Amino acid sequence: MIEAAMIWNEPNNKSHWDPELDPDWSLFATMAKSACQAIRSVHPTLPRVLGGISPIDPSFIENLIGKGVLEHLDVVAVHGFPLDWNLWQIGEWPAKIEEIRAVTSLPIWVSEVGVSSFGAEEVQAWGLKRTAELLVGQTPRIHWYSLYDLPRAWGATTRHREAEGSSYYRHFYMGLLREDGTPKPALEEFGHHTPAVGLCQWFHYEDPRLDDAVAWMRRLGVRYLRTGLSWADSFRPNALAWFDRQMEALAEFDVTVTFCFTPEHRGIAPHHTSPPLVEAEFAEFCASMIQRYAR
Repeated sequence: MIEAAMIWNEPNNKSHWDPELDPDWSLFATMAKSACQAIRSVHPTLPRVLGGISPIDPSFIENLIGKGVLEHLDVVAVHGFPLDWNLWQIGEWPAKIEEIRAVTSLPIWVSEVGVSSFGAEEVQAWGLKRTAELLVGQTPRIHWYSLYDLPRAWGATTRHREAEGSSYYRHFYMGLLREDGTPKPALEEFGHHTPAVGLCQWFHYEDPRLDDAVAWMRRLGVRYLRTGLSWADSFRPNALAWFDRQMEALAEFDVTVTFCFTPEHRGIAPHHTSPPLVEAEFAEFCASMIQRYAR
């Protein structure tokens, strides 16, 4: 069921970690090491993955190396969206991976890569084909983001919406399926690249798309998936029942489970990007989820 545990998501992106509260990532380093040790205490072999970095920045990895974080990790992950948000071209993908290989000997996964259909659905289909050409065989894991468009009513997880302009709205068009569930041209293209290319799909609390997603993944030949279990959601009513349902539905896939999102009442600041008041609480959450779901 669970093939790897990922510690946080995009820790060097202010949409997911507050750099004003932790400007040198010392608090993140302490939290990450504590979580890795807790996971290892309940599962002796499960790979521990650094949450995919965005932007792809070797100096950030060097910072964490200096703080001893990579000694507790088995994989480093990166995210890239060169046709939407990054300041580099899609053909630079191999060079971007080499930038990280230059500073660490750990395996490198691409745990999120995608192209929006904001401008044109044909661009997304071409971008998927080109991404597969560039990355298949270069990295052990490629997680395409995502299966579904983000419903407009939900909003995108970002702290800089006002500064993004039209870039903000690209968040809502990353799926292979439109919000109404109908396929885009890129869906057929995606099917040509499975199982070498997997999916990244976040499921919101009690997400009504879960069973439909499983059916689509079977149909497309998907073998591996990246998703998340939210620490913040663990304080919702019936949270364990939802986590059980989610993980049971995904049992046939190789799942990289991402642990992230600080509960507002357990952060230094009341926001999901805040470092926790007590890093051991995040570690305990990670360990309890691995103990419950990783065979």
